[in-house]
Amino acid sequence: MGVSGVGKTTLAQALAAALGWPFQEGDALHPPENVAKMAAGVALSDDDRGPWLDRIKAWIAARREAGEPGVITCSALKRAYRDRILGPAAERLGVALVFLAAPEAVIAARLARRRGHFMPPTLLASQFATLEAPGPAEHPLVVDATQPPAAMAAEALALLAAVDG
Repeated sequence: MGVSGVGKTTLAQALAAALGWPFQEGDALHPPENVAKMAAGVALSDDDRGPWLDRIKAWIAARREAGEPGVITCSALKRAYRDRILGPAAERLGVALVFLAAPEAVIAARLARRRGHFMPPTLLASQFATLEAPGPAEHPLVVDATQPPAAMAAEALALLAAVDG
């Protein structure tokens, strides 16, 4: 989880490959109206995000019900969004919340170089304004997203291994 450009897809693909788990790009679950709105430089409202969050929740629920692992990306910027897709923190057994943390300036530089994504760099400030970093009660696995992708993946894998103990 984290803001646009923080490295969610890059890390999730690396984790899925390392663990041999299926990967789902959360952005691919956005309704077309959301993609069009963001591409036009308009931030999504909570109402806009609802159907998207429900699709992410359904993907996670299907994996859990089948007893199968998986990796999915989602900005999950607010605690309410995380509660909607994962349930209350106390009910999140078997689900790891990986939070990619980096300063806004670092992410802005990345977004300035990124091509082919519908999310324009102009919306980054609104994402940071919306972001409610997960607190200790959510048991996040916090990864330093200023690192190169391989280092981020190694850190995330070590954190996941420590949780699985």
